Amino acid sequence: MALLAAGSAVPSALVALTVFRASAWACLLCFTSYKERLQICQIFVGLESPDLEKCEEALTDAFKGLQDTEINYEERSHLHDAFTQMTHSLQEVAAAQGSFQVAFPHAAEKMQKIILQLKEVQACIRPCGLQEVARRFRCRGCYSTVCDLPLDCPVQDLTVTRGHQAMFFCTVNFQLPKEEITYSWKFAGGGLRTQDLSYFREIPRARGYLARIRPVQPTHRGTFSCVITHDQRPLARLYFFLNVTGPPPRGETELQVSFREVLRWTPREGEMIEPWTPSLGELLARPEALTPGNQCLLAAAVALASASATVLAWMFFRWYCSGD
Repeated sequence: MALLAAGSAVPSALVALTVFRASAWACLLCFTSYKERLQICQIFVGLESPDLEKCEEALTDAFKGLQDTEINYEERSHLHDAFTQMTHSLQEVAAAQGSFQVAFPHAAEKMQKIILQLKEVQACIRPCGLQEVARRFRCRGCYSTVCDLPLDCPVQDLTVTRGHQAMFFCTVNFQLPKEEITYSWKFAGGGLRTQDLSYFREIPRARGYLARIRPVQPTHRGTFSCVITHDQRPLARLYFFLNVTGPPPRGETELQVSFREVLRWTPREGEMIEPWTPSLGELLARPEALTPGNQCLLAAAVALASASATVLAWMFFRWYCSGD
């Protein structure tokens, strides 16, 4: 095997741009170094062979079909491993006196098949949100990118009769990370229908994906905003405009109306949204409601029911035996 040349003093990136006349941002250049590519050709044709440049051009030409490739961002390590294995295989072919004109197209074809077997890039789901699950890696440029969508989602309108209940679901139609997801709520009152963050004030007690207001009053008319955050990074901002209509409910007496007018009753922001404690039926109907706290409560309830059933069975058995 020919001795390998010492590292060149010229920066490898500049050499790559000069020597490799194909697109400088193909997958080949993203997942292999210039030194690795040069080493392959040196083994094929020799250290100082006049065919060295021809070998290098043949290598890049063979992989031109991969220069516009996009892959799922999570598959980067798998593709890197595949290129590493490819370089070792080409070195073995070169050491066995094989032909680079045959070996390079064969390696590129094999790499194309490997790429087709990788997990597909997920499509962007409109209309909004930072969708990490759809992040992709682009070989032309060797960089990753996410969907070009706004963080702010369109305002959703909800009309509720005074005295009834309003519920807002802070959910999106794309997949969220499984851990470290938090929800925070804000309110812009005065009947404003807006997405301007300067009008919003935080609602401290609201922390879940679901917010409930009851009974709804005219002072609740305005825009509610929910921010979905992952590891302190916002993923989406949802907006809900609540329009309150209708007279006071029939169950509200004139004395209650007068009393509220005298006190100029207004709900405090901290009390606007009540904490939501799902029932067993709601937990079963909505699996996303199974937060760690709810899971512990459900497990405790099942354990208590099981223990109670065991005690009752034991008492019945003792009573039955004592009767004999």
